[in-house]
Amino acid sequence: QVRLVESGGGLVQPGGSLRLSCAYSGTIVSIKTMGWYRQAPGKQRELVATISSGRSTHYADSVKGRFTISRDSAKNTLYLQMDSLKPEDTAAYYCQYRGRYDSYDYWGQGTQVTVSS
Repeated sequence: QVRLVESGGGLVQPGGSLRLSCAYSGTIVSIKTMGWYRQAPGKQRELVATISSGRSTHYADSVKGRFTISRDSAKNTLYLQMDSLKPEDTAAYYCQYRGRYDSYDYWGQGTQVTVSS
């Protein structure tokens, strides 16, 4: 069983920056992929960025060049550095985990990001 706890969300002005963190704990045998997803009111949850066990990354077109996903294995923490934030980035952001031997994903409870003047 894996526990994920997101933090770092908040209110920020357009053009500002935030750094989200996801602390993971529990039975971490081998990570397959981890990622960040977001869900705005009235919309489906969408992929923001993922990072594989080999550190290969993938970004949604809407955030490419502005967001950076990374993982610190020593600290058991996943990060999402968000720069040049836009109002359309406003959403609840969720941390996702899948172990190499898992057939399902684990999810955190989310952290709210609001970009507004």
